[in-house]
Amino acid sequence: MSDLHSRRLLVFLVLAALALAAVIVRPFWQAFFVAAVVAAGLHGPMEWLARRLRGRRNVAAALLTLGVLFVVVIPIAGLGAMLVQQVLAGVDWLRTTIQSEGVWGLLGRLPGPVQDAAREVIQAVPQPQKQLQQLAGSQGGQAAAAVGGVLAATGTAVFQTVMMLIALFFFLVDGRALLGWIDLRVPLRPGQFRSLVDDFRQTSVSVLVSTIGTAAIQTATAVVGYLIARAPNLLFLALATFVLALIPAVGGAVMVVAVALLLLATGHPVAGTFLAIWGLVVVSLSDNVARPFLLKGGMELHGGLVFFALLGGLAVFGGVGLIVGPLILTFLVTAMKLYRREFGAVLPGPEGPIPPAGPTAAASAAPPGPAHP
Repeated sequence: MSDLHSRRLLVFLVLAALALAAVIVRPFWQAFFVAAVVAAGLHGPMEWLARRLRGRRNVAAALLTLGVLFVVVIPIAGLGAMLVQQVLAGVDWLRTTIQSEGVWGLLGRLPGPVQDAAREVIQAVPQPQKQLQQLAGSQGGQAAAAVGGVLAATGTAVFQTVMMLIALFFFLVDGRALLGWIDLRVPLRPGQFRSLVDDFRQTSVSVLVSTIGTAAIQTATAVVGYLIARAPNLLFLALATFVLALIPAVGGAVMVVAVALLLLATGHPVAGTFLAIWGLVVVSLSDNVARPFLLKGGMELHGGLVFFALLGGLAVFGGVGLIVGPLILTFLVTAMKLYRREFGAVLPGPEGPIPPAGPTAAASAAPPGPAHP
């Protein structure tokens, strides 16, 4: 067998092995991916805690994994349950009010200016009582079906969460050894894969910390405004503000202004005006102040690129795409930076190849002097 045929067969075997490995990992890829991202973000705390515990990496990884469980996983699960409960309560209140008081009784709960506009809209609808009852009933059925789907997916979510925590523990304990093992086996020069992973980890952690930290600061400032304006349902508004603040092109100020308009429409002009100013000034400016500070010299991606990466990741991968999308963009930038670092000196520019740096370049760029006999 010739060398060419041997290489082709070897490439085929490698690709087949990778495909089979992908099939095996596919049911758990989201859990493994989230675990890898969290482990990369906890690399610094893991090494510090392991040194404090005199090299007991298993104990340090177990403590950090428990911290992720109690600080991140359980609060997110509680907020999701609260959101579902609030939606069900709102639909149930609407259906009960229409059945007991009718359309005009529901209309009487609105403030004067809004009531007049709503009255004109309802009068233009044929049989408004029947239409609203059907709408409330259909929305209630849709909400019940959605809740049923959530309950059906709860088991899967719990399983994926358990897999993520287990993978996180092993990534924290043996992450360095795993990178070294892969670095010796990938078809790259020794050290290139580790350099790529280190750059990607630094860049992705910088982007994620700045995004999540800025969203948290915006949410905290928005909650202060909600408290002063006495906005209802504070926990739900805080959750919605945090979700919108994660999107760079939107920001938490949009939610604050929307709540302000709702307060103005329901007859609270002072609270609504204050909250609108608070959102446009304090919440909006907190983004510009917090994001550069949290980046701390890291690479900042353009907000528009991050926005489309979020939408694309959400459309392709679902909820986990909010993390996958920006990280794919970060990986692209990191790979291009590694390529530039490895081969940038020979890339042709607009005026020819880039000369090497240093005294040799200065000597080569100097005009030739007169010849000496």
